Amino acid sequence: MRKALGSTALLAALLLAGCSSTQEATTTTSDGASSADTLQTTAEASSDTTRVSSDAARTASGSAPETDLTSAPQDWFHSSRTDRNLPGLGTETAYETLLNDRTPRDTVTVAIIDSGVDIDHEDLRAERWTNADEIPGNNKDDDNNGYVDDVHGWNFIGGPDGENVSADTYELTRLYVDLRDRFAGVDSASVPAEDRDAYRRFQKIERKFQQKRQQAQKQFQNVQKAYDAVQFATKVLEKHLGTDSLSRDTVESIASSTADVQRARDILLYFYRQDLGPSDVLEYHDYLERKVEHNYNPDFNPRPIVGDDYSDKTERIYGNNDVTGPDADHGTHVAGIVGATRDNDLGIRGVARGVRIMSVRAVPNGDERDKDVANAIRYAVDNGADVINMSFGKGYSPHKEVVDAAVRYADSLGVLMVHAAGNDGANVDTTDNFPTPHYEDGGKASLWIEVGASSWKGGSNLAAPFSNYGDETVDVFAPGQSIYSTTPGDAYGRNDGTSMAAPMVSGLSALLMAYYPDLTARQVRDIVLETAIPYRNVQVTRPGNSDQTVAFGQLSRTGAIVNAPAALQRAAALSQE
Repeated sequence: MRKALGSTALLAALLLAGCSSTQEATTTTSDGASSADTLQTTAEASSDTTRVSSDAARTASGSAPETDLTSAPQDWFHSSRTDRNLPGLGTETAYETLLNDRTPRDTVTVAIIDSGVDIDHEDLRAERWTNADEIPGNNKDDDNNGYVDDVHGWNFIGGPDGENVSADTYELTRLYVDLRDRFAGVDSASVPAEDRDAYRRFQKIERKFQQKRQQAQKQFQNVQKAYDAVQFATKVLEKHLGTDSLSRDTVESIASSTADVQRARDILLYFYRQDLGPSDVLEYHDYLERKVEHNYNPDFNPRPIVGDDYSDKTERIYGNNDVTGPDADHGTHVAGIVGATRDNDLGIRGVARGVRIMSVRAVPNGDERDKDVANAIRYAVDNGADVINMSFGKGYSPHKEVVDAAVRYADSLGVLMVHAAGNDGANVDTTDNFPTPHYEDGGKASLWIEVGASSWKGGSNLAAPFSNYGDETVDVFAPGQSIYSTTPGDAYGRNDGTSMAAPMVSGLSALLMAYYPDLTARQVRDIVLETAIPYRNVQVTRPGNSDQTVAFGQLSRTGAIVNAPAALQRAAALSQE
């Protein structure tokens, strides 16, 4: 799984890797390319139509004014150009007007294939999917689907004894290990003709793996210095103040003649002045440590935990029913965006009302494996998912045919798949980011939406700086920067990434299905894309390259950002209800 570091943590990466080394800083986050109706009176309906259509009118000329805010409002992604001059979904406008006094006509199941979901979270508990045919805790497969006690979903990276995979290697590392075992130390002159293509691939993979591994090791060494300094400063100042919590204001107010205290104060102020707190440095340190110790470690292999026959890619029944897992931060954040309870006066409001969240755990801290992704898709389809959210991706897919078969299966049964475009600031028309809707043997899934991430800032910063893009591969953009959502333990926080943009689209799709259940998945997909607000002519900074500007229309097929009111209006017009 390739995560986008939070904006401050990403800045820390650039700052720390750059200021303590002559090596060029990188934003790579994995092994791929460098591095989301009307029931009113006629008069009311007319008024609402005017209100919710104004976004399109305001952008018809290609205008996307930059906001004058200095930070993103907590719920900015629910806003719109009309109500707060923010390029969000317009969700709240939709609920206040088009959906006012209405309730969903159907319950829609959204499968979250991810790192796990805290299904007991205060803002998600009421929305969690429950397998009505399974009796909890009796250690039996009551519904005969092959999965014992799968009450709220399934975990394909857990073992029968309850142990779970947390970190895993990158696919690049696994490819290197497989080819190394075959070709390491082999004299090129002795390689048989039929193996020469594989040998050349080994040489290419080995070069890239060693480069990435050494780069991660160097970055980790550099950041270790900053980490040690922050740890020292935090310990000294907490002791000096008699507290276990520091803030910028508190640190700035410290006046002491003690050398260690002065030094500690200066260290933390240095980072605060870059809009970085100690937690940002610690987060980036842990991220790089995991890359070195796990993701790029050829001797690390957690797969035996799962207990499957990994060589058998057709094997379906393995794993356990722990749908939360050891690190559910990412999946819980994604789930909250889709469907956190809207009317409980807690935390946040999800995009969709009338949804049930099915957690299917298949994504570790590292790269997900093709076998697990394929089985997760099949599980979601077989257990009634209407929408599958896939906020993950990687640069290699050695068993793509297995994933293709599962995608074909979902497509044939009318399940809409929404996939995050990735966070490498790369053109995915020319750079691989798997899974994809394109089949190896030709053809393409029809019920697939590929999503890039947009920013709250507007103007030249409308595209999030980390987002992948491509006017052939990426379908549409959605809010994905500084997104506030649920995190494990009844907590909440902000994250960045196309991982956050994809559930915006999954949530909107589920919303349409819940209020207009007669619409097909294909109709819903078309509505979402055709009613997205166009910003084609807006000149924006190209993601991944701050020195270039391009038209926003060159970053996706639609050149647009999804919009809830416009989508609901179109759904009402098409629906037979």
